[in-house]
Amino acid sequence: MGMRQILFSGAIGLFLTLIGTPLLIKLLARKGYGQYIRDDGPRTHGSKKGTPTMGGISFILATLIAYALTKVITGSQPTFSGVLVLFLFAGMGLVGFLDDYIKIVKQRSLGLRAKAKMAGQLIVGIAFAILALNFADARQQTPASDRLSFVQDFGWSFGPVIFAIWALFMILAMSNGVNLTDGLDGLATGASVMVFGAYTFIGVWQYQESCANAQTLTNPASCFEVRDPLDLAVVASALMGACFGFLWWNTSPAKIFMGDTGSLALGGALAGLAICSRTELLLALLGGLFVLITMSVVIQVGSFRTTGRRVFRMAPLQHHFELKGWSEVLVVVRFWIIQGMCVIVGLGIFYAGWRAS
Repeated sequence: MGMRQILFSGAIGLFLTLIGTPLLIKLLARKGYGQYIRDDGPRTHGSKKGTPTMGGISFILATLIAYALTKVITGSQPTFSGVLVLFLFAGMGLVGFLDDYIKIVKQRSLGLRAKAKMAGQLIVGIAFAILALNFADARQQTPASDRLSFVQDFGWSFGPVIFAIWALFMILAMSNGVNLTDGLDGLATGASVMVFGAYTFIGVWQYQESCANAQTLTNPASCFEVRDPLDLAVVASALMGACFGFLWWNTSPAKIFMGDTGSLALGGALAGLAICSRTELLLALLGGLFVLITMSVVIQVGSFRTTGRRVFRMAPLQHHFELKGWSEVLVVVRFWIIQGMCVIVGLGIFYAGWRAS
């Protein structure tokens, strides 16, 4: 039953974005909701002006429908962990949608004001953090833990307030990381597919080695204390399938962009999966490309403010290589290779950590 759910959610998500995204493209194009292109960006990006944006609507709806249909088809019950990750995913997407809507439809180039955008992200993030420490199951496991985690929880409990601050940091960091990465056709979408694939594997492995099945395990001492690992794999699979289908239309030359609607949603989903699967610090490895690109911006801004000099020709990092003469497709493929290596290393460390425990 477990593998059926994972296969169904991934296949339905893929199918819905493959057929639904072109319909969204036509709708957005008819209304004239096109992408604004920065004047100071690479000159080759001028041709992207007017390409429909807010494409995140496509894979957000596809993921939610895929999860719901999977539960109906298989007769299984939703779990609090799965629903909470989807809540964070959709909630952050709503904040991004409001930003895109004001930017494009209301013709206000900055979109939501910074304070309003931050307030929306804080409301969604705090609600997630509070709810994630409730809804304990029969083993008193809640969707999230107030302990730090890498491959599993470790260290002391640091209480709900510090946990909420940590969760907000993760959510904001990943959302901004995906947003910064979403500068070239298909780059952020393809990288996200790989990380969601990794979390599908992690969820399956944690389910097979769950402490709930400790009596049947060969090594109960190494079991995972995760509330709903199988359902997290179902959610990750739905996300992977939906992003994969969207990539068909988002790859170069992109017919549609995800916008802040999609990038904030994907960042929220990545953070939610990491928190609920107790792999918070591991996410920095699994999503290594997002971290690398975010750090390039931090380094560029820090260097310019302190020394007046730029380290890169342009930040985020992908634009630096464009200005060095790399084609857009070359940058995307090579960055995908980097992301693939990050996922391989992250999964290797996850498995090694389980073995070591």
